[in-house]
Amino acid sequence: MKLTGDIRKIGTKREDKFQDIVLEINRLEYITHKKDGNYFQAFDLEVELEKPLIITGDRLAKKNIKPSEEGEILFDVYDKAGDAYVLNKNLELEIIVAYDSDEDLLILSSVYYAEMLPPKEFEAFKKEYEKTKAFKNRKGKNR
Repeated sequence: MKLTGDIRKIGTKREDKFQDIVLEINRLEYITHKKDGNYFQAFDLEVELEKPLIITGDRLAKKNIKPSEEGEILFDVYDKAGDAYVLNKNLELEIIVAYDSDEDLLILSSVYYAEMLPPKEFEAFKKEYEKTKAFKNRKGKNR
């Protein structure tokens, strides 16, 4: 995880002028909800990315939700479709930052990035991911 620029400047509306703010994400969580009897259960799969996922500030807008802890910022994430930006309600981004006033430095403490998937799509993705992961593990052990 890496942050370039002052992400605190981003407001509650998405704006093009924040494209110089860059967030690199190394871990992504996929989440789905399946009915288990009478209740829905959450299932997740955490994936460590080989190449970081890059999100620029022009694709973000702060949520109008009071954060649960100091330094926590919650964002709406937009997809870019041609020249238009479309809110993706299936993406969730939360970061925690700290500010060191002595060094005038913004420190990125943690990043949580998740994508909600429908149950069938989640199962297909999970099977493919585990198959790929098993192949990579097997390939590495034999050579």
